[in-house]
Amino acid sequence: MDSIQQLQAMGLELPSPAYLFGALMFGLIGLLAFRHGRRQQQPRRLYLGLALMLYPYLVSSTVLLYLLGALMCGGLYWAGEQT
Repeated sequence: MDSIQQLQAMGLELPSPAYLFGALMFGLIGLLAFRHGRRQQQPRRLYLGLALMLYPYLVSSTVLLYLLGALMCGGLYWAGEQT
């Protein structure tokens, strides 16, 4: 328990369960989109899938994680409608 307090004193905090769930969910959606885009040779879907897998490493806010993830999933849906 003392080590958690030391980490918090250094400015490090563990992510919330909602953040972990969102990062896992959007990462899996990104993996599926990446694989599908690579297999079907659809670069828009491939790059959106890659972005969905990687952006949770850059975002620390749970609200921003879900907002950006929803926008990119909407982009995947729109990319599917275009083909």
